[in-house]
Amino acid sequence: MKPADVELRESRPIGAGEPAFDGYPGALLAHVQITVVVPTRQRPKLLERCLGALCAQDLEPTDYEIVVCDDGPDDATRASVERTAALHARRGLAIRYAAVRETQGPAAARNAGWRVARAPCLAFTDDDTVPQPGWLRAGLAALSRTHAQAVAGRIVVPLDASPSDYERDASGLAHAEFATANAFVRRDALAAVGGFDERFTSAWREDSDLHFALIRAGAQIARADDAVVVHPVRPARWGVSLVQQRKSRFEALLFRKHPALYRERIGARPPLLYYAVLACVLALLVSLATGARSAALASLAAWLALTGVFCARRLRTTRRDPKHVLEMIWTSFWIPFFSIYWRLHGAVRYRAWFL
Repeated sequence: MKPADVELRESRPIGAGEPAFDGYPGALLAHVQITVVVPTRQRPKLLERCLGALCAQDLEPTDYEIVVCDDGPDDATRASVERTAALHARRGLAIRYAAVRETQGPAAARNAGWRVARAPCLAFTDDDTVPQPGWLRAGLAALSRTHAQAVAGRIVVPLDASPSDYERDASGLAHAEFATANAFVRRDALAAVGGFDERFTSAWREDSDLHFALIRAGAQIARADDAVVVHPVRPARWGVSLVQQRKSRFEALLFRKHPALYRERIGARPPLLYYAVLACVLALLVSLATGARSAALASLAAWLALTGVFCARRLRTTRRDPKHVLEMIWTSFWIPFFSIYWRLHGAVRYRAWFL
């Protein structure tokens, strides 16, 4: 990303004796131990909650700074950041607002943030998280104690006793090996691998890509389970699982870049049930076109049976209220087709044999 793509605003004047900030790249300041990078996009209320938690860290205010990277700048987000910055400037906490003019997703926004950071260590989280008070201290301690180049913290995803399918799916973040909702990376290690790959334009697999890039570069990666971030599940509209299938295209990009690590850490098993559904539908269409009624009925029955199995799996550990059950039935019919389409889209676009 070029310097012109990012407009940076200071929350407070540079104090006496501090080197002037040169805008790009970040001019390191001796007293700032860690920079928190928070990408955001048109979610000022959630961002305010996150900033409130970041401002309540048990580090000295002058030991860290916060850079908010606004991916698709809007006045409400800027105003929110500036209000928070003004409130905490008297404590010596620097909160900076980076307007990322080219809206390219969280990977590009994070690149804009770390490249203007003024600390040798970086902490990454999302605008919808609630970092706990000892988060930064624990992350820094883990980097120092283990001499690692990167550290993965613990993500807690609160769930009701009977979550929705979307909530259960989102809770998988708590088991991620390395996720930028809670990660610490030394700046020189991040620079060595070129930062985030900006081809990941959605919040999906860009953190796995960074993780794999660090591993391939020989970086030591540790865990810090006492560095805790709470990640509440945001409300989602009805049928959201259909839209989420678009993320499947980035699986192909990750697989193309790191095939061995993908197989080892994620697994390259194709969604056989989805392909079986597609095969049944194609057989149904062929049977109808050729007038083979018995074959058409058999194909239809197989399609309905497979869809029923898929729907039942999704409902097994989720809530059973009528609205949610109807959503599961409807989306279970369409998810296989959406998923296969986006997997093929990714395979073609990124020239990867990933089906």
